Parts: sequence; structure tokens; C-alpha cells
Amino acid sequence: MSTTQSERLRELLEPLVSSQGLDLEEIEVDSVGRKRVLRVVVDSDEGADLDAIADVSRALSAKLDETDAMGQGEYTLEVGTPGAERELKEHRHYVRATDRLVKFQLKDGDELVARIITVDDEGTDVEVPGVKGRKPTAKRLVFSDIAKARVQVEFSRKDKKDMKEEEEEA
Repeated sequence: MSTTQSERLRELLEPLVSSQGLDLEEIEVDSVGRKRVLRVVVDSDEGADLDAIADVSRALSAKLDETDAMGQGEYTLEVGTPGAERELKEHRHYVRATDRLVKFQLKDGDELVARIITVDDEGTDVEVPGVKGRKPTAKRLVFSDIAKARVQVEFSRKDKKDMKEEEEEA
């Protein structure tokens, strides 16, 4: 049975990442000129702060140094988080994106930008923002109908406390 280098690396590194309280989200090996770059993306329900990233990076580096998983050539190890506009691929990604604005590409070709309200095993309940003074509308999306979903960056979103204060003032 032949496995790819990424699969072998995942088998080697995933238990180590899990032992640090993180999820191994992605592994990518790229060639940049003569050097190779191993990119490892980690996350958790609480997020991964710089200290956690540094700790897991040291642990991964030590594990890779004691094995020949990356071969004999030079490589650079980069460890980070998925970033602000992460793609939602796993159930846990949707759960972590609760209350975030997400752009959904549906399998029927439609696109929808909506806020995730709740997530269960079959899908997610979302709130589609109102346009031009209209009220937001609720919608149910089943996972099997979603082709792709990506978190959107919001620069001017008011948090729940600000919205409640505005409602009380009105």
C-alpha cells in the first residue's frame, strides 16, 4: 500500500499535535527553489495562541529531526493557524465558526452570505442579513448541499453587548 508523504507525515505528527491540545488541520509540503517547506496548520476550539504554536513547533521539529520523514535534504518547518478567512471543511470548523459571517457556495450553484447560528450533525442554521432595512431571515443549510464555505472578515461588526446597549437606548 503506497501512501503519500503528507499522509505519512500526518500519521507521524497528528498524535504529537493532539497531545498538545490542538487539532492538526493541514499538512503541505512545497518546494521553493532548492529547499522544501513543510507547512503545518493547527487549531483548537479555543484557538491557538503564540505560546501554543511555539510549543507545538518545537515538539514537531524534535520529532522530525529524530526520523527521516522529510528525507535528507534541507527543509523549513512553518507552523501556524488557519487564518481569518479559513475554509470550513470539517464539522468542528462549522462549530468554531458559530456567530461568524460565512460565504457559502451551494452545490446548486447559488451563493449565500450568512451568519452561523447553530450547528448539528446534519447541517447549520444560519441568519441571512437583511438588505436595505429588511430584517434578517433564518435559513437551514444541510451539509450535503454545501460545496464550499469560507469565513468572512468583518471589520465593523458590533458585538452583542454594543447591540443590546443600542436597543436599550432606543
